[in-house]
Amino acid sequence: MQVSEQKRRPIRLGLTGGIGSGKSSVGNFLALQGAALVDADQIAREVTGPDGAAMPAIRSAFGDTYVDAAGALDRPRMRQLAFTHPEARAQLEGIVHPLVSLHSDLKAQQAAERGCAVIVFDIPLLAESGRWARRLDAVVVVDCSPETQIERVMRRNGLAREVVQGIIASQATRHARRAVADVVIANDVDCSLDELHARTRQTALLFGL
Repeated sequence: MQVSEQKRRPIRLGLTGGIGSGKSSVGNFLALQGAALVDADQIAREVTGPDGAAMPAIRSAFGDTYVDAAGALDRPRMRQLAFTHPEARAQLEGIVHPLVSLHSDLKAQQAAERGCAVIVFDIPLLAESGRWARRLDAVVVVDCSPETQIERVMRRNGLAREVVQGIIASQATRHARRAVADVVIANDVDCSLDELHARTRQTALLFGL
């Protein structure tokens, strides 16, 4: 029997959804099913954390006002600036996104070398970014109504309704996310955690997990 000299390339899944959609829960469920999870949000927190790789450029671009006492990005202050000044948000993304891509690629390479059959890229802004399409084999979207998003985020983060509405308005629309989906996992207000797990399991089976 001939053995292939090259390992089979892992399936690369993009996972996305609006804030409060339950995307992170689905990502964790997929990891439990055996997928390697590459969390873009977690990487972004690492590179903007104390002495993170993005911090020298952030300090240079925005000044010490946007760096907290630990040497990390002052998130509440930057969030306020980014939502009121789109050019500042674009500048921040120009610093952080290339580093997130670099670290994501490294983690994916390490997962492939371990023999992982499926790599899930948890990407909050997948629908907004054209650079991911050619790097993925399929896209999974976790979907719910905007009102469900608002209620979940208000309850989870203690944010005012208008703040959550502003965050949702800054992201791709529900229609735009569904338009890039190969698979949609519905997770509206009537979906329990057990039901979400079952729906995620059905999705995992589609990709051999």
